[in-house]
Amino acid sequence: MVATMIPDAELLPEVLPTDRLGPRGMAVPVVRAPLRRIANVRNVITVASMWLQTFAVLYGTNIAVQRTHWWWLWIGSFLLMLRIHAMFNILSHEAAHRLLFSNQRANDWVGKWMGGTIAMVNMEAYRRGHMGHHRDALGVNEPDLVLYNGYPITSTRLRRKLRRDITGESGLKLLKALGRSVRSSKSRTSTLQIIGMQMVMAVVLGITIGWWVWPVLWLGSWMTVFRLVSRLRAIAEHGGMANSTDDRITTHQVRQGWWARFWMVPFNTGWHVAHHVDAGIPFRNLPAFHAELVRSGWLVPQLEYPSYVALWRRLGSATPARIA
Repeated sequence: MVATMIPDAELLPEVLPTDRLGPRGMAVPVVRAPLRRIANVRNVITVASMWLQTFAVLYGTNIAVQRTHWWWLWIGSFLLMLRIHAMFNILSHEAAHRLLFSNQRANDWVGKWMGGTIAMVNMEAYRRGHMGHHRDALGVNEPDLVLYNGYPITSTRLRRKLRRDITGESGLKLLKALGRSVRSSKSRTSTLQIIGMQMVMAVVLGITIGWWVWPVLWLGSWMTVFRLVSRLRAIAEHGGMANSTDDRITTHQVRQGWWARFWMVPFNTGWHVAHHVDAGIPFRNLPAFHAELVRSGWLVPQLEYPSYVALWRRLGSATPARIA
């Protein structure tokens, strides 16, 4: 028997369409309209809060260390940078879908200058690739197919991949790719903007706190703990699934606990089946749309993994098993 992550057919009931959902799960217009509404004012507050949290972690830790001389507080700051990087990354994702602000110019400007350049994401290239992911998830035109293919794998192989992430090996490859993109006429401008913003951050943090803050706390965490969690989040979204018009076959669903939402899947990105069924729904409304899919009987509770740890264990096991 070949190991697979694809759910059993009995967990994929054919109940669509209904009076509220179309044949592929997308809501009918009267239901879809409020779900697709973008909360512009609340999103301004969200962006401001994200930046305030960044300053609070860095400058708050600096003040605390100066007053207490407890240098080990910086270790906590290093780990909290994982959440900060995740927020900037997912904010960029939301802007790539043009769901951050209803004004397209504001959406793209904030997404780029307050998200992408900070997260070291080329927003133009990312948007093109990510839209390809949504058009043909795990298909022949999937830009990230190598990341998702082949699961489940042995626990030894999974640990080897994660070891490359946590030690900075994967991050170094990404930095080298960023450096090479300066030579490309298509990506040179965006790459230089990213490098420029990172230099500004390095100078500001160096002057106000210490020269080591950007390379150790910011870049160091981006290259290690964030790379580790980025892989874990990615394979928890699509690892080992298959190309299909049924998003229950392309995408995993995991129960969303507070701990995971804090560290790894901020801005409701963990409601990923709902996001793939309708990529035009802003992050605030994904839980409500997920609930709609569950009420219809299309997403059954048995399809949902009880935790990310349970899913990662399955991804790291070459033994076929039922989702339960």
